[in-house]
Amino acid sequence: MSAIKTRGQTEDLPMNEAIAWESVLNRDASADDRLLYGVTTTGIYCRPSCPSRRPKRDNVAFFSSAAAAEHAGFRACQRCTPNRAKSPHRGVERARDYIDTHIGDLGEERITLELLGEQSGLSQYHLQRKFKELLGLTPAQYIRARKSERLKSELKRGETVSRATFGAGYGSSSRVYGDSDKRLGMTPATYRRGGAGAHIDYVTAKTSLGTLLVGATDRGVCAVTLGNDAKTLEAALEQEYPAATRTHVATPSSSLSGWVAEIIEAVDSDRVRLDIPFDIQASAFQWKVWHELQKIPFGETRSYGEIATAIGSPKAVRAVASACANNRAAVVIPCHRVVRQSGALGGYRWGLERKRRLLEKERAIREEGTS
Repeated sequence: MSAIKTRGQTEDLPMNEAIAWESVLNRDASADDRLLYGVTTTGIYCRPSCPSRRPKRDNVAFFSSAAAAEHAGFRACQRCTPNRAKSPHRGVERARDYIDTHIGDLGEERITLELLGEQSGLSQYHLQRKFKELLGLTPAQYIRARKSERLKSELKRGETVSRATFGAGYGSSSRVYGDSDKRLGMTPATYRRGGAGAHIDYVTAKTSLGTLLVGATDRGVCAVTLGNDAKTLEAALEQEYPAATRTHVATPSSSLSGWVAEIIEAVDSDRVRLDIPFDIQASAFQWKVWHELQKIPFGETRSYGEIATAIGSPKAVRAVASACANNRAAVVIPCHRVVRQSGALGGYRWGLERKRRLLEKERAIREEGTS
């Protein structure tokens, strides 16, 4: 190995050594593109963001490139791979980790794209583009979704509305009340009480695929589930809204009756299109996926990858699969029409046999119509 430079031999840098050392101590990812440091006792050079233990200052030399560090006799760290092009995936992961870690102690206005760019080591434009490409959401949408999830968790644990609001990272209660209908389907106080004050009428009916449960509030359908028996489906509805007023109605309203008839026709007959309003809480990304599922033509299928591409997030295949798995409106949101790239059925919340039978029926009806 060639001689290793000591601290006094550090080459010219685009910053002074005090700032460079501060970047190393803080694991500053934003400095990764313009600074590397070598540790004379190990002969290894790293990025400032490297997770390895911080060395003593006297054992550190700074470099502006991998070539310069290697010319001085250092070899690349195997953990942070400073001799390779920096992966935007890693930058996105750092930004996401920062949001997850700080969502409860920083107001939304303080988790800015500029701040996330500094944490990720990516430009704001590059971070915005890569974040959406990999996760299916912009950083702002991800922040809102994480706050919504945290708010629900805090409320379910029994926290007061004010504590849950600030614990979830909202700067004021007015912010969360202002858009609570969109995020929770009800106000935070109602959700905290397990849906107390909300009224859900539901109907169960027999279909060729087993028992169907359709539940609705005055805003729209909140549950469409399939199973082997009504008791199991009713228990699942109770688990979601334990304190809501749930009424198993023998004579449903004209709206609910019409929705149930449409859904049964879609399950058992040749109903091609459903136009039913929803009252279902979901993230922006889930709704984006679900809206795309509703565009799949009757009798056809799409792969998870094709859906990811269609919504502009080609690498978010797993996130698409997760959104399908979290669909709570069977048939109405036709997640049964999404299959694996190989053509295999993949998963289905209400059982693969039901998925297979739905697809076979739809294909047969479509072929009849074209013959």
